[in-house]
Amino acid sequence: MKNLSLKEIIEVTKGELIQGNPETICQNFSKDTRTIQKGDTYIAIKGETFDGNLFWKEALKKGADCVIVSEISYEEKDLETYQDKNIIKVKDTLEALYEIAKLKRSFYQIPVIAITGSVGKTSTKDIVANVVSQKYKTLKTIGNNNNNIGLPLTILRLQEEEAMVLEMGMNHFGEISLLTSIAKPDICIITNIGTSHIGNLGSRENILKAKLEILEGTNNPTIIINNDNDLLHTWQEENKNIRNIVTYGIQNQSDLNAKSICLNGENSEFVCTLEGEETKIKVPVGGEHFILNALCAVSVGNALKIETEKIVKGIQDFELTKKRMDIVELSDGTKIINDAYNASLESMQASLKYLSEFKNNRKIAVLGDMLELGEYTQKLHEQVGEAVKQNEIDILITSGENAKYIEKRAKEIGMPEENVYHFENKEEIAKKLKEILKSGDIVLFKASNGMRFFELAEEVLLWDKKKN
Repeated sequence: MKNLSLKEIIEVTKGELIQGNPETICQNFSKDTRTIQKGDTYIAIKGETFDGNLFWKEALKKGADCVIVSEISYEEKDLETYQDKNIIKVKDTLEALYEIAKLKRSFYQIPVIAITGSVGKTSTKDIVANVVSQKYKTLKTIGNNNNNIGLPLTILRLQEEEAMVLEMGMNHFGEISLLTSIAKPDICIITNIGTSHIGNLGSRENILKAKLEILEGTNNPTIIINNDNDLLHTWQEENKNIRNIVTYGIQNQSDLNAKSICLNGENSEFVCTLEGEETKIKVPVGGEHFILNALCAVSVGNALKIETEKIVKGIQDFELTKKRMDIVELSDGTKIINDAYNASLESMQASLKYLSEFKNNRKIAVLGDMLELGEYTQKLHEQVGEAVKQNEIDILITSGENAKYIEKRAKEIGMPEENVYHFENKEEIAKKLKEILKSGDIVLFKASNGMRFFELAEEVLLWDKKKN
């Protein structure tokens, strides 16, 4: 375990010690005065709509030992009030955060696994981290703190961990490159190339380029990719000279393939070859896309030379981050699938296919807008409508300006009009669900996070609590 001293922080950030002891040790870091703990170091992040510099005194008052700021005004009495505290001034607190995280990372010679992709990053992170934790004490990204603030703050949580699993998200070119320069991963995973943020990047080919930034600045990492994804398959075919590419898949012949797949709605199992033997692996979540996530975790386990039985146990016991395929059964047997944290064409298609696996239930899909699609907005929402019909969903409920295209296309290709509803807001959806829900139904809630459809799922759960 190696913690940072103020002296080291000042040196790496080229900061100025306004007040304090340079030998002070900084163990825990925070950017939020609402959750700051005694002894923390507060980093005053300044964004487009929020300036953390305004809260430096509040951070000290709540127990922070040190604040790192860029723009503050203070009087002598302020320094007297907090004379036992430490204040560092830097040119840019965001850049300072990057440099501090890079320094912290340099102290640890441990396996670092980085995960990016258009969809499935968080669920893949969860299952990979659980496999890695069977051998190593593992630090992983909490929730979806996968951006230029969340990732360095995750690294700054390092203490006695022996491995780290990091999720990397992006909206534009250059963002994954920055994260990679901080994390310096040994294993780089790309789950798929889809249409998320295509409105910002212009094409799937450009999305591939942005995701491949995960390889920049790394030292000969192991590269693990989903070989069933068309663009990743083509990329690896064109880059066979790179010796350390590992592929996994179901459809395309790969280094690791799933066979004898059995999908059971709420769980699944498959067989793959490990150490020359056919090994059955059970996944506690249903859906073919979770077979791919499990294959990815097996590939990581192999790369880290984790024993087969530990890999199997890590997959069998993993738990998903909440709001991602979060399934709850109500008292009357109705099942709620809360997958409303985010949405893209590919994740919509996967969720609808998963919903279709419940053969003995009436299937209701409550779908909202997918965001950041630009000129592709109408086309991709129409493709979701096609997926609704193809997967034989019984009732479709939509809301949102873009989701109208889902509703319209589903009806155009034959979904009965009496089974399709479009509402202007969540309140109207809730009213309709109260009217139509019956015992044994299974309901999927899916939309981009900005639509806040997870609130609908939570409201349905609340109805059940009140009944009981």
